[in-house]
Amino acid sequence: MGRGDIEAGLPHAEGGDALYPYMIESPQLRWGFIRKVYVIISLQLLFTAAFSSLFIFFTPARNFARYNQYRIWVFIGAAILSFILLFVLSKYYKKHPVNLLLLGLYTLCMSVTVGFACSFVDATIVLEAAFLTGVVTASLTFYTFWAVKRGSDFSFLGPFLFASLMVMLLFALIQVFYPLGPIGRMVIACIGAIVMCGFIVYDTDDLIKRYTYDDYIWAAIAIYGDIINLFIYLLTILNDLF
Repeated sequence: MGRGDIEAGLPHAEGGDALYPYMIESPQLRWGFIRKVYVIISLQLLFTAAFSSLFIFFTPARNFARYNQYRIWVFIGAAILSFILLFVLSKYYKKHPVNLLLLGLYTLCMSVTVGFACSFVDATIVLEAAFLTGVVTASLTFYTFWAVKRGSDFSFLGPFLFASLMVMLLFALIQVFYPLGPIGRMVIACIGAIVMCGFIVYDTDDLIKRYTYDDYIWAAIAIYGDIINLFIYLLTILNDLF
């Protein structure tokens, strides 16, 4: 056993190949799992971007989202169905090919909600929000891999993020009955963006360390959801600013 193995406690690989200290699984298998998850996320994001662009550049779709009398029911239906699909996926995310079908439907529903949100915003602001989302997501992802490599663990964020999410949901409910106005909406969006940044770090940490190889669908859903919510919050902030 080489010196690197002794220092890192790695029976399967050289210490320098490990994703985090004292890694006991094969780095090659874990990297394969990570690549698989990010391929799925990339496909989800590409579909969402393409679908949402219809509501920005295709006038009939944009007018439907803005003025059609049935638009609210389509939006609410897509939002409710996405939650239902998320619950079903929590039970069947390991069963192929059902998991892929459910994932596709979930991505479609999320794309509808994102498209509706984009239809009320100028295309320039949408592009700015998308660019910021990409930069923030990439930066946090690279930082998490770097920090985990050096022994950091972000599992402690779990309870704080869960509590923050509950507070955000409560504020969203209050907003429905008692609108907080542009300033209040921007404050909530800023807090939400920070919370989503925490979720990206937390879920990336889980991706590196804790998800099993059969959890690729659930891991993709978690990070995809973080990115979409971050985009929506940044879109709200930029729209209220400009």
